[in-house]
Amino acid sequence: MKILLLEDNKKLNTTIKKRLELKGYKVFNYIDGRDALDNITEGFSCFILDINVPNIDGIKILKKIREYYDEVPVIIISATVELDIIKESYDFGCNDYLKKPFFIDELEIKVERLCQIKDEIIQFDKNSTFDYKSSTITINGEIQRLTKKERLLMNLFLTKKNQVLSYEAIENYVWEGSFASIESIRSLIRRLRKVVKEDYIQTVVDTGYIFKTD
Repeated sequence: MKILLLEDNKKLNTTIKKRLELKGYKVFNYIDGRDALDNITEGFSCFILDINVPNIDGIKILKKIREYYDEVPVIIISATVELDIIKESYDFGCNDYLKKPFFIDELEIKVERLCQIKDEIIQFDKNSTFDYKSSTITINGEIQRLTKKERLLMNLFLTKKNQVLSYEAIENYVWEGSFASIESIRSLIRRLRKVVKEDYIQTVVDTGYIFKTD
């Protein structure tokens, strides 16, 4: 599924793009409203628009989108608390509105709900599965529930199986762009190792970690 993302905060833009791509979506991200507007007819299944962006604001882009697409979901993300602008967004056809700051999980849930996307259960060994939606790992019939950060880390590992993940990559995804010390990352790794039990998570000295599977 193709998603158009318009967000002029570069850090937030990158974080949203990474999170949604790890769920298997193709995200085409823009910082400038003009660039986004020039590409709205490229067969997108979902639009995520900030309002206050350079050159052409998100409301004008929303109006133009509705000239081409009647039913494609549009999610507005904005820091504004002005009721007139929020009302205007709905009047012109936005499907949902998310006020900044927000957890990326909130946006992900809205994308899944509006676009009717089903979560997949990932099998990473003969008798081992990971269910992102329910935050559980099942190993040999034994179900373990994960914390939010454990779930995000497991999702990252299974999306990048047998690939080295740097401390920075883990920090950006699991801590959603916030700072995390090396010790915090190591502590999270230790907790997840206890859950998966087998030696899936291997340390790459001075670099990060790798989730090794056959």
